Amino acid sequence: MTGTAERYPFVERDPSLGMASLAPILPLTLVGVQPVAVSGLLDTGATVNVLPYRIGEQLGAVWDQQKTPVTLSGNLASCEVRALLVSAVVGGFPAVRLAFAWAKTDAVSVLLGQVNFFMEFDVCFYRSRACFELRPKQTAASPAPGTMTQ
Repeated sequence: MTGTAERYPFVERDPSLGMASLAPILPLTLVGVQPVAVSGLLDTGATVNVLPYRIGEQLGAVWDQQKTPVTLSGNLASCEVRALLVSAVVGGFPAVRLAFAWAKTDAVSVLLGQVNFFMEFDVCFYRSRACFELRPKQTAASPAPGTMTQ
């Protein structure tokens, strides 16, 4: 299934703005003590994946047991943040481990950023068609799409 792409629609975030508010939001399941279905914004400008506090708690994570501090910038610069590794299932793909900056606030959405969501998945955005395609990263054994082999 590594070479197979799955297509997802952009999601309208503000009905009053219509098409102008469409965003690449991906449904996924995070696996902890119990699975938690979430929707994450694919953010190519975000350095790291970000997880709100309540989602981490629902997964069974204990704040005081997470010892690796993380520093964020922007809106979350003053927020306490810890690293949290979580298994995630996206569509029909095999589970992957995602590293999140677990923020001690719920004033943030689930963000899927460069480290490490975009290191695990290749994504093609088709904004004019209001959709995106997602596929797991290619391994050395499987050629990249469009590559010819001998």
